Amino acid sequence: MEADWPKGYKMARRPLISVLDRMIAMDLLKTLLSVWAVIVVIVVSRKFVRILDKAVEGHISNDTLLTILGLRTITAGISLLPAATFMALLMVLGRLYKDQEMSAIAAAGGGAEILYRAVFLLVFPLSIISFGLSLYVSPWAETRIQGIMNQDEQSADIRGIAAGKFSEYSRGDLVFYVENISSDNKMHTVFVQDRKKDKLSIITAEQSHFEELPGGRYMIFENGERIQGHPGDFDYIIEAFNEYAVKIEEKAVSAFLPTAALATSALWKSKGKKEVSELQSRLSLPFTILLLAFLAVPLAKISPRGGIYGSMLMGFLIYFSYGNLSGVAQSWVIKGSIPSWPGIFWVNLLLFIIGLLILANWYGYRWLILNIKKRISK
Repeated sequence: MEADWPKGYKMARRPLISVLDRMIAMDLLKTLLSVWAVIVVIVVSRKFVRILDKAVEGHISNDTLLTILGLRTITAGISLLPAATFMALLMVLGRLYKDQEMSAIAAAGGGAEILYRAVFLLVFPLSIISFGLSLYVSPWAETRIQGIMNQDEQSADIRGIAAGKFSEYSRGDLVFYVENISSDNKMHTVFVQDRKKDKLSIITAEQSHFEELPGGRYMIFENGERIQGHPGDFDYIIEAFNEYAVKIEEKAVSAFLPTAALATSALWKSKGKKEVSELQSRLSLPFTILLLAFLAVPLAKISPRGGIYGSMLMGFLIYFSYGNLSGVAQSWVIKGSIPSWPGIFWVNLLLFIIGLLILANWYGYRWLILNIKKRISK
């Protein structure tokens, strides 16, 4: 029996985003958010301990503690996006191999192109978002952190005054005690000891308060006594007063910003080696996400019987080696050991070559060469 189909088969047009694409992309998105959240919490927790140390020492006020923590979370979250993406890819693809879903995809004719299509459906938009985050949001957060810490440093000697507590400032040279603080922020029964070199000054007063005056910010003491002299001598000066004002000296804080806090537009204009290295680091972040995604697809095939985490060890070794090489290359650029351009981008090229080798090991080198020739000839 012979069929007559003059117009040939009526082939359905392939949808732009297939069911398989959506399944892998959604699974990858959920895993990425979970892994990213866990890594950020771990890293930020360690940084929070350092912030708390500075708060205890009086370098950071309690009011700005949570603000700095939030900004640190932003910067850490941006820098950890490549690692979280890489780990999520290895976990998702490893799970597909473990559940034999990858075998079903291969039996239906799906290969590397199908996997890369599904993976880059999420990874490519993510790299574009990370491009903006790395170039603009991260330096903005660093600038805000630096500004807040500089502002806190200026007022470090008047912070943390609490009722019934001895507060030390300036490495113990200034000791402050207040018995009670009323609702109108007036301090009652005040004791202040100020030591400058070999000179000692002690102020006791019934009450005191802060007041903004034309010359600056002052602490006004009322109904008290001031004793001044050298410890061990007998020529102390004792003064009684109804009102005594002491100007709160603001510390001179350097306006210097670290390179991580400099705006990207300023880095483009600068020819300094530190600035060039920082700019390359920011530009590398989205490319790192793309390269690690390219590497993760064949890497997950290395040990399919090892379960979900079969390729995790190899992935960790590759990622940490890449991170260390990037850090070394960045220091070489700063020292002038290698040219500023391509600078640290040769590490990205090395990662791409490793990805090609693993991909060729998966499909065979002949397949890789033929596929490259086919792409070039188009």
